[in-house]
Amino acid sequence: MNTEPLLNHLVTAVIVINGDLKLCYANSAAEQLLGLGSHRLTEHKLTDCYQVLSVESELLSIAIREHQGLTVNTANIVTLDGHHHTVDITLTPIETAETSAQGLLELRQVDQQRRIHQQLTLDAQQQAAQYLVRNLAHEIKNPLGGLRGAAQLLARELEDAEQREFTDLIIEQADRLRNLVDRLLGPQKPTQHSLHNIHEVIQKVLKLVNVTLPSNIHLIQDYDPSIPDIEMDQEQLQQAVLNIVQNAIQALEAAAEGGEIRIKTRTEHQVTIGTMRHKLVLALSIIDNGPGIKPELMDTLFYPMVTGREQGSGLGLSIAHNFARLHGGRIDCSSVTGKTEFTILLPLNGL
Repeated sequence: MNTEPLLNHLVTAVIVINGDLKLCYANSAAEQLLGLGSHRLTEHKLTDCYQVLSVESELLSIAIREHQGLTVNTANIVTLDGHHHTVDITLTPIETAETSAQGLLELRQVDQQRRIHQQLTLDAQQQAAQYLVRNLAHEIKNPLGGLRGAAQLLARELEDAEQREFTDLIIEQADRLRNLVDRLLGPQKPTQHSLHNIHEVIQKVLKLVNVTLPSNIHLIQDYDPSIPDIEMDQEQLQQAVLNIVQNAIQALEAAAEGGEIRIKTRTEHQVTIGTMRHKLVLALSIIDNGPGIKPELMDTLFYPMVTGREQGSGLGLSIAHNFARLHGGRIDCSSVTGKTEFTILLPLNGL
């Protein structure tokens, strides 16, 4: 029985190496973790496939040559593309007819499990927050309607234009509050979806932001043109991407010296979203080199009315998260000084 297709369906990264740490095999999860294709992986030593691994390479080599098992929990690995992961490492000697000893290296991402748990917790908390907001909105909109109607009736009785300015102000502010409540609520059910290309959506966003983009902020496009069209509500995803890009622009504007925003599209294999595991997903990343997000905001970043800016409404990321959820996806965020990355993950169903 050919075990290679089975290994490619595993979430755990599986690598076969010899005593010189040369790679003999890598499954799809290993390609995904290290950001390299299997052909390139098998042409190099393991040490050439990452920047940092908190396990001495000599320790792995000795374990293979002496046919010893090895287990390391919560090891840190930094891949060549700069991504940080936390993995549990297991090395198992392989009995082969070949003269050179080999070992099966398993790298199980524990940061992914933590991310899944955080997403489920976030979804539950967001649903509770939205339930509260919906009830609060109902209580606000009823008196607002009465307030607006009374102001309109009063305006008809007033002959003095200066006095009507006050009723106009009441009507204007009532409308503003109603619009705010409507934005807080947002759509709660999936809308009609149709096939669109994600890069067309991104280009519309860039066309909008380029109108007012400061000269010291540069947009970099890094696309995978092979990504197929996906079922989507084009307007919702456009708004989600726009909200995140605008946040990045505002972060760089606050830094005064400007910077760059990279918009990157890729595909990822064997990704779990909520409780569903998907063979292939679209990963749309918006990366800026600004000052980063305050650590105390990270756990509540996607909640309504949570913001790190004095003039911010705290709705942009909450709306973006809700739109991703309505497409069966999620949004991940990682942030350190000099690099903040938001990644929208959307299933590529049927592929």
